[in-house]
This record gives sequence, structure tokens and C-alpha cells, in this order.
Amino acid sequence: MSPNAWRTFVTVCRLGSLSAAAAELGYTQSAVSRQIAGLERQVGAPLVERHSRGVRPTAAGEAFRHHVQAALSEAERAIRAARDARDGSPARPLNVGATPSLAAGVVPAAMRRMLDETGVLPWNLVPGLTRELYERMANGEIDLATVTDAPPGLPNDPHLERHFLGTDEMIVALPANHRLAGSGPTGIEALADDTWAEDNEGSAALLRQHAALAGAFARIDLRAADLPGKIALVATGHAIALIPGVLADTLRADVVTLALVNPPTRGIYAVLPRHNQHPSAPQLLHQLMMHFQLGPALSGIRCYFASY
Repeated sequence: MSPNAWRTFVTVCRLGSLSAAAAELGYTQSAVSRQIAGLERQVGAPLVERHSRGVRPTAAGEAFRHHVQAALSEAERAIRAARDARDGSPARPLNVGATPSLAAGVVPAAMRRMLDETGVLPWNLVPGLTRELYERMANGEIDLATVTDAPPGLPNDPHLERHFLGTDEMIVALPANHRLAGSGPTGIEALADDTWAEDNEGSAALLRQHAALAGAFARIDLRAADLPGKIALVATGHAIALIPGVLADTLRADVVTLALVNPPTRGIYAVLPRHNQHPSAPQLLHQLMMHFQLGPALSGIRCYFASY
């Protein structure tokens, strides 16, 4: 099978369109169709199916895509390694994945401490939600990821190992002029008349569950595309929002925080491949563990240690 055809298939799945894939790859649409048809003959099963807005992978295609993406990622890493060896380049970059809240401060700080000890090392920060980061790690694109067990929880992948770092208490972000700004821990029922903003279903689920346990209701009337957008809605007075405690020290000046009584929590984990780990991944894991062990005052993080 041609790696070019694999790349074409993965692009079609990502874009959901033969014509869009052709435009991105510089092929004609008929050339893309021929490559997909050739793969289907070799596999012996339909890999894509048409729907009203384009194409999507079949069940066989989704299974095929998962392995093909991993193979392509490994091939690209092999090429980079060979070129680095030829050119005497520094070690391959350490690709670090992080959920948006952890990418905002915890991971860069841990990486800074590691580099201060080890010296220069090329590295990349890859933000994403937990499910996305797990998939990219399984595909070989990420060497270590910091994720959370917020709904829908952590995937179970036997090829990856996870290390529990700590428990993060969720807090409420308020506009600076909110009536409860400066208050102590508050029951969520005191916020029953407020409009809430959310940016993903995991955080929304935590908010709904916490409100239900208190016999209250949280009106999620505004949706944001991402975490910075959610914070912007708070800062401009459109809503309040449930946010991770690890964000407390990174918020803009026009946003204040409010602790909740019996707050919802989420576990924070570092995830690494079980085999063929990046040489620097264990050092970064150590720095992450030290961050949570030495900094429990940061945003109410409670720390325990375990490996899975």
C-alpha cells in the first residue's frame, strides 16, 4: 500500500470531503477518488461512505484510519531521526500535550524547571481535550500528555501508562464587579439567578452534577468555542463560569474567582507510552509530580501519588 494513499485517506477523513482533501493535497478530486478506491480494493471493505454534507469513514474505515495515522506518524518520525543523525542536529523535539487549563501555566512551568536543569531541548506544546490528546498519543504524535478525568473520563489504552498527579478543585470565575466578588466559599444555590457560560461538555457535566447535588439549577445559556472565549464572556459581564482551580493564577485582571462549598473536582494525570518513551519524558513527569507535591496552595489542588 502506498503511504501517499494512506495520507490521502487520512486527509479525507479529517476534512470530510473528497474535494477539500484534493485541494489541500494538490490533487484532482478524481485522483483522490481513485486512491480511496484502490485502498478499498486492497483492504477488501468500504472505507468511506457518503452523507448529505460529504463523506465519513465507515466502521472499517475508522479502524483502518487509526492504524494508518499511527504508521504515518512513525514514518515521519523515522525520517526526522535520520535527517537529524545526518545533520548532527539536536535530539528530537519533546512533544507535550496538555488540556487548555494545564497548558495555560502548569505544563510550561514544569518544562521551564526541567530545561533549567537539563539545558536546551527542542519541544512543542500541543493543547487539546483529553480524548484528542489520547488519540494523538496513540498515533505517536505526542510523547507525554497532561489530561483530566472530567466527563466522559479517561480512555483505557493498554499501550499507555498514566500517573496520577493530583485532584483539582473547580472554582467559579466572576466579573470583577459581580455582587459576590470577594466572598468566601459559597453554595452554588446563591448563583441560581446567574447566566453560566461553557466551552465543552466535560465542564458542563461537572457543573450540572454539582448543581443537582445541591438541589439547584445552573442556567448554561452561553457557549464559547474555547477556554479563552469562556473567560472573555466572564470578563465582559455576560456570564459566570466554572473553571479549573489550576487557572487561578493565570486569569486576566478583570476576572475574579469564587470558591464553592464542596466543589466539584477532577483528577489530573500524566500519560506516557508504555514503551519507546522519549528520553526526556520521565524528567518532565518528575517535574510535574514535584509541581503538584510542592504547590498544593495553588488553586486548592490536593495531591496524592499513584501510577496505573
